[in-house]
Amino acid sequence: MLSPATKIDLHRAQRNLLRLVASFEFIKGIFVLLIGLSALLLVHKDAWVIAESLLALLHISTDRRWAQLFLDFADNLTDTRLWAAAQLAFTYSALRFAEGYGLWKERTWAEWIAFGSGALLLPLEVRELLRGVTALRSVVFLANIAIVLYMFFLLRAGRRRRRELQLVEAESRDRRGK
Repeated sequence: MLSPATKIDLHRAQRNLLRLVASFEFIKGIFVLLIGLSALLLVHKDAWVIAESLLALLHISTDRRWAQLFLDFADNLTDTRLWAAAQLAFTYSALRFAEGYGLWKERTWAEWIAFGSGALLLPLEVRELLRGVTALRSVVFLANIAIVLYMFFLLRAGRRRRRELQLVEAESRDRRGK
């Protein structure tokens, strides 16, 4: 059995780690929100001209393969696609903000959201790793798997705590009833 001081330190460490995950989710929400706002700013604009100007600003030659792909992508953008991208980005960022808030406040529903959304992304990340292992893909995969495992640990620990409380309450009712 852990001493009360050890339990407090363990809870503090768990809370700090949970707040780190919450901050990460909040930052992802801000990033995707900015992408959605950028999509809205491109509505009724010539995206190809803006893309070409961006490449020139960054001193990237339009002869490069990636630059051509970027320009082709910009040329295929329509207002409808931009609105759809913005709506998707706003929905995703709202989910990330809700998850970040819930994790910061140590809510079980947020742990379930973090576990579920992280687990859903794992097959996509494995597919990307199979296409080619890079440092970024590896770090993203490892971070996501660490978050999923940590949420699983928290959900199991919370379930165990609730069971123990139910047993204690049942025993106290039995004592009062006798």
